[in-house]
Amino acid sequence: MNTQDTAINLPVLAASSYPSPLKEFWQSFSANRGALIALIFFSLLVVAALFAPWLAPHQPVEQYRDALLTPPVWAANGSWQYILGTDELGRDILSRLMHGARLSLMIGLVSVALSMLPGIVLGLLAAFYPKMLGNGIMRAMDIMLALPSLLLAVAVVAVLGPGLMNTMLAIAIVSLPSYVRLARASAMTELNKDYVVASRLAGAGKIRLMFNTVLPNCMAPLIVQGTLGFSSAILDAAALGFLGLGAQPPLPEWGTMLASARDYIDSAWWVVTMPGVTILLTVVALNLLGDGLRDALDPKLKKLA
Repeated sequence: MNTQDTAINLPVLAASSYPSPLKEFWQSFSANRGALIALIFFSLLVVAALFAPWLAPHQPVEQYRDALLTPPVWAANGSWQYILGTDELGRDILSRLMHGARLSLMIGLVSVALSMLPGIVLGLLAAFYPKMLGNGIMRAMDIMLALPSLLLAVAVVAVLGPGLMNTMLAIAIVSLPSYVRLARASAMTELNKDYVVASRLAGAGKIRLMFNTVLPNCMAPLIVQGTLGFSSAILDAAALGFLGLGAQPPLPEWGTMLASARDYIDSAWWVVTMPGVTILLTVVALNLLGDGLRDALDPKLKKLA
């Protein structure tokens, strides 16, 4: 009797020794120290953006005429009232950066959503209907990829007009081909696998095969691409803002802050440096997050314990 109980309990003990998928993901992700540091930085940035109205020491558009071009607190003549200094109009740079984080993160999130969702649909259609739709969709994407991304974004904004919404739409259009190509390639890799063949034999229709069977197994590379696309969207938004085609003043968008401060590079370095360093750190953090997600989601890159 005891021998049977032991034999019955052995598979249960062996199964319980395997970590849960979430725990396994976190172990793979946290092994990448750069991605872990990037996650902490990005989490702090999100908190600062969400709670900017309460955390920012001043209003982002409020002008202090008696404190024009005040240097940061650690520089000579700096003040704790304006920790990162003020700009040419006497506005607190720290407050504008925190409120600008809300705009930049919103631009990245909306742009990725507007490009990823139709990109996935078009990629799946190109994979499942290669003769009917695939050639036309992929040739259109090739034409878009033949144009420089920033030039294409400038052309779209020039047609639609400058502004925050048009900036997000232009960035989404520019980012669309990468999601279409990736979704198509991932779907075509899955189409000949046994579970897809079994679903077809069971009578599953094309829509069910696309979105219920194939798409869940294609999401890992798409998630990584979305993370990298997030950083590209922030960079493109900053570039359009710097050219005067993005968010318009007095909105505290990081690229717009750089554009308005370019005349003070020599006389007030902090006005240009602070938004520039913020963009740099944010983009580096997002790229490191993308690397960490790739290592954690790709089975080929997971290290054997």
